[in-house]
Amino acid sequence: MLASNFKPAAYHQPFAGSQQTDVTVQGKVTDENGAALPGVTVVLKGSTRGTATDVNGTYTLAVPATGATLVFSYIGYSTKEVAVGNQTSLNVALGQDTKALQEVVVVGYGTQKKSDLTGSVTSVSEEEFQKGNIVTPEQLVAGKVAGVQITSNSGAPGAGSQIRIRGGSSLNASNDPLVVIDGVPVDNNAISGSSNPLSLINPNDIESFNILKDASATAIYGSRASNGVIIITTKKGKAGDKLRVNFSTLASMSQVPNKVDVLTGDEFRNVVNQYASPENKLLLGNANTDWQDLIYRKAYSTDNNLSVSGSIKSVPYRVSVGYLDQNGVLLTSNMKRSTGTLSLNPSLLDDHLKVNLNVKGMLSKHQFADEGAIGSAVTFDPTQPVYSDNAFGGYFEWVGADGNINTLAPRNPLSMLKQRDDHSDVKRSIGNIQFDYKLHFLPDLHANLNLGYDISKGEGSTTLPTTLASVYTQGGSFHQYEQKKSNQLLDFYLNYVKDLSGIKSHIDATAGYSYQKFNTQVPPFATLNLAGDTITQAPRPDEFTNVLLSFFGRINYNFNERYLLTATVRRDGSSRFSPDNRWGTFPALALAWRISEEPFMRNIASLSDLKLRVGYGLTGQQDIGSYYPYLPRYAYSNNEASYQFGNQYYYTLRPAGYDKNIKWEETATYNAGLDFGFLNNKISGSVEYYFKKTKDLLAIIQVPAGSNLTNRLYTNVGNMENRGVEAVLNYSAISTDKVQWDLSVNGTYNQNKITNLSKTGDTTSIGIPTGGIGGGVGNNIQIYTVDYPRNSFYVYKQVYDQSGNPIERLYSDLNGDGIINDQDFYRYKSADPKVYLGFSSQLTYDRWNFGFVFRGSIGNYVYNNVNAANAYYNNVDWTGYLLTLPTNVLETNFVSEKPERLFSDYYVENASFLRLDNINLGYNFGSVLNDKINLRLTASGQNIFVITNYSGLDPEVASGIDNNFYPRPRVFSLGLNVDFK
Repeated sequence: MLASNFKPAAYHQPFAGSQQTDVTVQGKVTDENGAALPGVTVVLKGSTRGTATDVNGTYTLAVPATGATLVFSYIGYSTKEVAVGNQTSLNVALGQDTKALQEVVVVGYGTQKKSDLTGSVTSVSEEEFQKGNIVTPEQLVAGKVAGVQITSNSGAPGAGSQIRIRGGSSLNASNDPLVVIDGVPVDNNAISGSSNPLSLINPNDIESFNILKDASATAIYGSRASNGVIIITTKKGKAGDKLRVNFSTLASMSQVPNKVDVLTGDEFRNVVNQYASPENKLLLGNANTDWQDLIYRKAYSTDNNLSVSGSIKSVPYRVSVGYLDQNGVLLTSNMKRSTGTLSLNPSLLDDHLKVNLNVKGMLSKHQFADEGAIGSAVTFDPTQPVYSDNAFGGYFEWVGADGNINTLAPRNPLSMLKQRDDHSDVKRSIGNIQFDYKLHFLPDLHANLNLGYDISKGEGSTTLPTTLASVYTQGGSFHQYEQKKSNQLLDFYLNYVKDLSGIKSHIDATAGYSYQKFNTQVPPFATLNLAGDTITQAPRPDEFTNVLLSFFGRINYNFNERYLLTATVRRDGSSRFSPDNRWGTFPALALAWRISEEPFMRNIASLSDLKLRVGYGLTGQQDIGSYYPYLPRYAYSNNEASYQFGNQYYYTLRPAGYDKNIKWEETATYNAGLDFGFLNNKISGSVEYYFKKTKDLLAIIQVPAGSNLTNRLYTNVGNMENRGVEAVLNYSAISTDKVQWDLSVNGTYNQNKITNLSKTGDTTSIGIPTGGIGGGVGNNIQIYTVDYPRNSFYVYKQVYDQSGNPIERLYSDLNGDGIINDQDFYRYKSADPKVYLGFSSQLTYDRWNFGFVFRGSIGNYVYNNVNAANAYYNNVDWTGYLLTLPTNVLETNFVSEKPERLFSDYYVENASFLRLDNINLGYNFGSVLNDKINLRLTASGQNIFVITNYSGLDPEVASGIDNNFYPRPRVFSLGLNVDFK
């Protein structure tokens, strides 16, 4: 029997505003089969007066003589409201709430009831997904989950996202979470020819996300789980379902919401006439060209999906196909994606054997735009015409007096797009077959075998014609590429589940083995000109293999529905490390106390749920990109170090750097959480504190000359901490037969700090530079330093005048030596936000529904590389060409091209923002055409507006460096959904 929220001690207050006489009502509460239900909450509606049924299901409660309504609620059963009238005896039967009973979450190697969770796990179902033109799966849950920050990398078709769960745990190793699709852990690394491996998954086929955040929840995945786990479950047929055919279509229009502010043609002429040399003044044209307008467009897209599901005898099935044609707002960019899925889920041997077969196939065709045209459009002279009568395809280009192309000048941005053919074909298939056998002689014991695969092939080519200015002298260019990847999985585990009613206990134990092999093959191709001559020799072919072996076990123990324990251990071996360091052990322990089930909480009628959770766990990290960093080996040289004998080029062999002692990076996580619910969970939520400490960081460091066979080495160095608080509040504002209004807000505070970054205890080291910028060769604007957040900006402290304007080339002498140099750099702010937020609302009225999602962050800073590199007046005085300027120059009046300007903290801007990410409206027409179909119409908008003080194109830049950013479009969509009966 499910435990109740309220126990049998009567409690009441006088009915608010009522002076009338009370009467006593008594009765019995049963289930639909007539069995008594003890512990049912009985509350007088509109008051805090209430009681609970006793062990026989009976209750007694004093209520006003007139106008009284009783509310009966019980976990696992539908809430019922009954008007008392003139009755003094009132018996009620409650029906089971199927949805509540099925409220389970997917965890590693199995499922658990939400009420039994001890770790930090968030489930997001299809009803809660973001709506509209959602092309990649991760965007379905953006802003929906506390502790999870999802930042799209660009606005390009199918572009990927940076996903961070409770901040990054590493420096140079992967900070991406493990993604598991229908039981298959997939490779997050890019596939050649695709900007985002997850873009090959059709979001329309996804049923739910389950996000595992703390180590007690993720430790079952051991070496893969330091950055959290995202478990994606796709849609499947259900036993007993009739044939259901669904068709949906979505048409979208995208546009650029804003552009980089640069000088107009007339403004630029004024600047050139004042600051340029006499020779460059003569280069001015008569046009007023907006180059950014030329390279962007209104882009139209369609997304069509058809699915057929149902059950044939005892075999549930679902088949779906989808086709997406998405144009990018940058000219020539496009993605076409075709997907197909098959799911079969039969139960055999009198339900003792359950089989889950899932197969997904995807074909993606990309046309990539040259995103360098974005930067060129920002800087290209607006006084020049678009076209010219020349040998460069008819596009204006900067040439010298001899008619040859000026190799230092930017290229015509429209030519860069129109004269480039860069396309790819990517195929991918993910599938698995899972057998779950309930032993006939011991039905409490299940044996589970999961065989899975993830294979992909990406191939493409880039053709640059002989008329394109950048390759004109070499006769054009042709380069092709190819990559094959495979991922093979074998999981086997035993699961034992037993209720021990005699001692009020429930045990769920799992033990198993996992084998996963990754292989990547990259064949070589030379770069040719269009006459077939070799420009660049083909490199050596590459092939990499990585194998993970694991043994794991977990036990969940539930005592008296109040005290919960989860203990997990996993032992992992990775071929990335030497035999001496190959194996790592990753344990976890979590406890939970369902306080609301204690006798001393029984008199609190408004309390529905209260659970305290604490946990500790250790997880590992081995995803460092390099496959054999421990192995002394010889590697082939690059093209520049090859030798020619006759017509043949030969590659030399050279020793590669290595660290024979490289080992697992380990992250220890502490978590404490409180889940709560009030007024029959009308108000619910959670508050959690977490602390993550990573040791033996896998990082790329500079090594002294002569100490190794390289100047940069992957090794274990230092420690890092993440700590934070996340909170969620859900409120069911209105819940009636006709109106349902749900509100949800989540917020996360996260702070990271590097606590050690040296193997030798060197306290004089400034740290590890990172974050390359434009405007100079080899410049970095960020740094890893002890006692500071990762990716802190490393800059000069700008000096300002009394009016608050920056004084050119004047910076604080922080070390007081009278000289301004790199010894005066200081660490200032970070790209990582201190707080990120999500707020969503969903309102349903009759056949209408309306919803929206806001996302925001506080304390994230962005380096405005566009202004830093270009906003100075002398930028117009290059040899033989002109560059326009950002309008920021009118604010600073900077003149000099001196490189120290690039490092001013003036260009590190507060990029806190609030974005209306999604707004949607829908109407359900119900059954139409003689009851043959159900019709629903939707309208949605994405990226509607952003509130921010950041002066650049977009404040949400994952790297913290804003340079040539492909703008996120504003998207408006109309959709139609048809269910055929």
